[in-house]
Amino acid sequence: MTVPGRRSSTFSRLLRHGFTDPSGAERLLDVPGISALRGDPVLLDALGATADPDLALRGLVRLVEAQPETERQTFTATLLAAKPFRDRLLGVLGASEALADHLARHPRDWESLVTYEAVDLHPGVAEFERGLAEAVDAVSLRVAYRRCLLAIAARDVCGTTDVAQAAAELADLATATLRAALAIARSAAPADAAMCRLAVIAMGKCGGHELNYVSDVDVIFVGEPAEGADEGKAIQAATRLASHLMRICSETTVEGTIWPVDANLRPEGRNGPLVRTLSSHLAYYQRWAKTWEFQALLKARAVAGDPELGAQYIDAVSPLVWQAAERENFVTDVQKMRRRVVDNIPAAQIDRELKLGPGGLRDVEFAVQLLQLVHGRSDAGLHSGTTLDALAALAAGGYVGRADASQLDEAYRFLRAMEHRIQLYRLRRTHLVPEDEADLRRLGRSLGLRTDPVAELNKEWKRHAAVVRRLHEKLFYRPLLDAVAQLAPGEIRLSPKAAGQRLEALGYADPAAALRHLEALASGVSRKAAIQRTLLPVLLGWFADSADPDAGLLGFRKVSDALGKTPWYLRLLRDEGAAAENLARVLSAGRLAPDLLLRAPEAVALLGDPGGLRPRGRDHLEQEVLAAVGRADDAEQAVAAARGVRRRELFRTAAADLIGSYGTEDSPREPDPGALVDRVGEAVTDLNAATIAGALRAAVRAEWGEELPTRFAVIGMGRFGGHEVGYGSDADVLFVHEPREGVDEQEAARAANRVVAEMRRLLQLPTADPPLLIDADLRPEGKSGPMVRTLKSYAAYYHRWSLVWESQALLRAEPMAGDRELGDRFIELVDPLRYPAEGLGEDAVREIRRLKARMESERLPRGADPTLHAKLGRGGLSDVEWTVQLLQMRHGWAEPGLRTTRTREALAAAHAAGLIPTEEAQTLDEAWVLATRVRNAVMLVRGRPGDTFPSDPRELAAVGRYLGYEAGHVGEMVEDYRRITRRARGVVDELFYGA
Repeated sequence: MTVPGRRSSTFSRLLRHGFTDPSGAERLLDVPGISALRGDPVLLDALGATADPDLALRGLVRLVEAQPETERQTFTATLLAAKPFRDRLLGVLGASEALADHLARHPRDWESLVTYEAVDLHPGVAEFERGLAEAVDAVSLRVAYRRCLLAIAARDVCGTTDVAQAAAELADLATATLRAALAIARSAAPADAAMCRLAVIAMGKCGGHELNYVSDVDVIFVGEPAEGADEGKAIQAATRLASHLMRICSETTVEGTIWPVDANLRPEGRNGPLVRTLSSHLAYYQRWAKTWEFQALLKARAVAGDPELGAQYIDAVSPLVWQAAERENFVTDVQKMRRRVVDNIPAAQIDRELKLGPGGLRDVEFAVQLLQLVHGRSDAGLHSGTTLDALAALAAGGYVGRADASQLDEAYRFLRAMEHRIQLYRLRRTHLVPEDEADLRRLGRSLGLRTDPVAELNKEWKRHAAVVRRLHEKLFYRPLLDAVAQLAPGEIRLSPKAAGQRLEALGYADPAAALRHLEALASGVSRKAAIQRTLLPVLLGWFADSADPDAGLLGFRKVSDALGKTPWYLRLLRDEGAAAENLARVLSAGRLAPDLLLRAPEAVALLGDPGGLRPRGRDHLEQEVLAAVGRADDAEQAVAAARGVRRRELFRTAAADLIGSYGTEDSPREPDPGALVDRVGEAVTDLNAATIAGALRAAVRAEWGEELPTRFAVIGMGRFGGHEVGYGSDADVLFVHEPREGVDEQEAARAANRVVAEMRRLLQLPTADPPLLIDADLRPEGKSGPMVRTLKSYAAYYHRWSLVWESQALLRAEPMAGDRELGDRFIELVDPLRYPAEGLGEDAVREIRRLKARMESERLPRGADPTLHAKLGRGGLSDVEWTVQLLQMRHGWAEPGLRTTRTREALAAAHAAGLIPTEEAQTLDEAWVLATRVRNAVMLVRGRPGDTFPSDPRELAAVGRYLGYEAGHVGEMVEDYRRITRRARGVVDELFYGA
């Protein structure tokens, strides 16, 4: 008797045995048929050993209640007497609610778990075929299938088989099931069966002999006419048989379903015929197949139907699989396939994804398959469809480091075991780790984690996923270093040929040179070489992810050669997570940024500083430049220092632009391309203005000391005044001066002209730093007019002679350097010209349109494609800017928001004022941003300015990557550019020309 207020001894025992609902368990133990077992310690121990004792007890009660009265005694006696049977049955009941349901519906199926002969421990296809032999229709096939599945699950949860053996048994059961389903289909349509030969080829995990508990079974059907039969009618008959086979396995009946049979890996996918002849398959694979299709064929295995035809199919396609790495687009396809496809995973699920998430099963499978494709052409030992067998073969052949392979094998087995247990619970197809505490507890206990199942499970899962994340990229690259390094005795290395094949497959155009770079960087026993061997596997992956891996590796070697003796360089890359990836992106994205970096390699430190890539403001830059000028001994030294600051800042800006455009693991790609354009324009404008201010100070100090005899200002024009300067833009300027009190005008003019000449000379001196070209052609009278004018001279000229194009050019005027007050007075002078009261007259509007039309016909370079010229082409920069500027000149007097030198700001103001509808404003903005980015991309990639897409395929691909297009999509990029600018030209025709 239990004392009131105290727990019974049974309650306490149940708690100790892992029950989470001991009160409910006590009630269940009082159920007739079970109550006789209540006091048996053997039963409680066995229940306590299961993944979920409560679930196991509920299933046991249901099974006992479902037994006929005459059988119940036999069942309970067997349960208590036979430990192997007890462990098997309760293990299944504690892990799978779905199989408990099956046993409740088919209470005699427990007998399939009683026998414990050697043959029962590792059954093959023949044993499963015997288990399914009595199935005559879809319903009886499901019952027999579940009975066989029950035995597989029992061996699995009791540890009789490991995860790989369980997966192989599941694949063998699927093979036997496909054969049984085909036999049922053939018996239902004997005429069709007589007319054709049909072979079923297993693909995916079934073909690879590594199936899950619940998974689509991927197949391909091959058909041929029987002797004397018409081919067309035979293929129709084979298609009916194949369709019936799929329905038998896939349809839901009173006994549920088995699994979906998926034939979408066939040629042309769901759009192609369900059944083809062997010759039709081969014709498709030889002419149309993509790299991923050959990757899928790695796992092809004939499993059912005509064995001779199945063998012929495998023999015919196998050589094609191992030649895939020699195909023209293999590298491009690999680069696309290597980028993780997680876009379709809902954000809320990505951290729970066992298969597709970071560090998931797909990472291991893809890495292994890709290495098989690369090296299997010359090593038949790698021709396995099973992931773990292939991984072992890769390690044995030296294609993967043994330690890496061992860690990956362990991680893959753990993740697959998790997947199996998750699916086994309800026999549902899922790859998501559950969130419910009870589900996690059951999952952890099923994997042998008993102390704190939930915490231990999460810890182990994250540990193994981290191993996969770290190793799946390194898997490709570590052996490349071993190929050129001194290895320990007994270690196997990649041959030079195999290393070259792998580099080629990863996009390196000159594998021999790449191997020489690796040898120079990583060979030897120095600490430097050891750190390089740690860094390079990861860096090589990032280089391979770019359009020009060779350039990335060469640049890294040059930077390392320059900085190798500095103590901080390799430490920065090793210890600052973002620095190494940032450097890899910058070095492999084009010529400009690496050229800037190699002129002063210490700038690599910017890449490891969290704030290192943020642009510095004009005031900060000007202060630094002027301080450097003040310390210099002469004007040339002073401007050399100023240009050095400019080079460093150009590198900072280019690196930030590239990293923002590509994105990294720590920093996602900037989603707004307009923001990238604005940041580059603002940053380059600021550093050009600071450099000009430094050159002005240096020129004045060299001849006049601290003060010029005339007040002097530099007015930015064009893109410089509009804060829209690109990497290769000149600085368009006007120079204005005003003699100081008591200074002769001629003396002041001579001084101003000498200053301008000296500034231009200093900024163009041949040095390692990029020159800053000053262009004053927008001054009154153009190249024929004086280089410098007084403010009064400008006033007189604009009052009397100014043409409408000069007023338009002045829309971009903004003081950039020199005397600020004089610059502001110049702006006051030109405001009435650029924003005329009451707007432009019709004559002026017609003149602007005439000038634009003339420019279009005369200034576009000969032979240039007008649909692809970013500056002067259809819907390009000129079209958008002239349209916006016409709106500014017509309405700027009345709309203060239009009084800006910046194109996008003015366009937004015109929209806000109702001068341009929303859709048209967005169209113009999108085209202007895209054209600007194309020009920036060309400069970054080629190291010299250009207004059209490069013709070199590798340079064009690099432009595409900068603009956000994956490898192999440059055609799509060009078509998108044409489409966007064509729409913009339609808006220009309407708003500018009034069409």
